[in-house]
Amino acid sequence: MKKFVIYYRVSTRKQGESGLGLEAQHRDVGLFFESYTNEPYEVIAEFTDIESGTNDQRIEFNKAVALAKKHKATLLVAKLDRISRKVSTIALLMEQINFKVASMPNADKFQLHIYAALAEQERDFISKRTKAALASAKARGIKLGGNRGNIDKVNLAASEKAKSNAESYRVHIETVISSGVVTYKGIADRLNEMGVKTNRGGGFQAVQVSRLCEKLLLK
Repeated sequence: MKKFVIYYRVSTRKQGESGLGLEAQHRDVGLFFESYTNEPYEVIAEFTDIESGTNDQRIEFNKAVALAKKHKATLLVAKLDRISRKVSTIALLMEQINFKVASMPNADKFQLHIYAALAEQERDFISKRTKAALASAKARGIKLGGNRGNIDKVNLAASEKAKSNAESYRVHIETVISSGVVTYKGIADRLNEMGVKTNRGGGFQAVQVSRLCEKLLLK
């Protein structure tokens, strides 16, 4: 019977707690066993790290590798970068244990090594391209990071405009409410009957009335 040790990894605590990322890895591993395992097998353990792929001292990863060595089991991961983003780490691991990648079920060690090298090369290029783009933007006088374009002032101006717009409807809404109409839909219907238009010149809906009442503290 073939033995497997399964290893999962997500990069952030948020992903680990939400299941995002882990859920997809569990799915891919399940598909591997359903579609690409033709002999009896046993999963002897599963390990999960919440760590960056650049950290080769991951506690659960090292446990998974040690157990795979001990039982001469195959280490199974959903994607190659779950093991590491460093081709050197992957190459070293190939010398120690047998491992399989669920999303590349038929890939042999040579193919996985080539894929890891190409992926590392691509990441290096993307990093250089990003740095070049940032340097070019900086040279053109574009302010990077921080409060670009006085965003706080823009947001404040927008908020004040929204409040001013709401105030222009206060008399109409309070008049309708004083007549005994208290539901948002009822207020919207009465405003439409009165010929009162929205800021865009259309008719009122209950959701628009709700927002106005919230701004006017009439809720």
